Amino acid sequence: MIGPVFGIVGLLWGYYVARKRGGKTLDRLQYGAGFGIVFGLFGTLLGIALARFLGAA
Repeated sequence: MIGPVFGIVGLLWGYYVARKRGGKTLDRLQYGAGFGIVFGLFGTLLGIALARFLGAA
C-alpha cells in the first residue's frame, strides 16, 4: 500500500521539478513519470522490508 502512495508523491515532485526548471508540458510529464516509477519501486521495496521486519504473514 505504501508503493502507490510513494508513486503519486514522486509523480507530483517530478512534475514540480520540471516546472521549476522551465520545462514544457511533455517535459513535466516525463519527469513526473520517471520520478513516479522510481519512488513507486522504492515504496514497494520499503513495504516488503517493513512487512518482513514487523513479521507480517
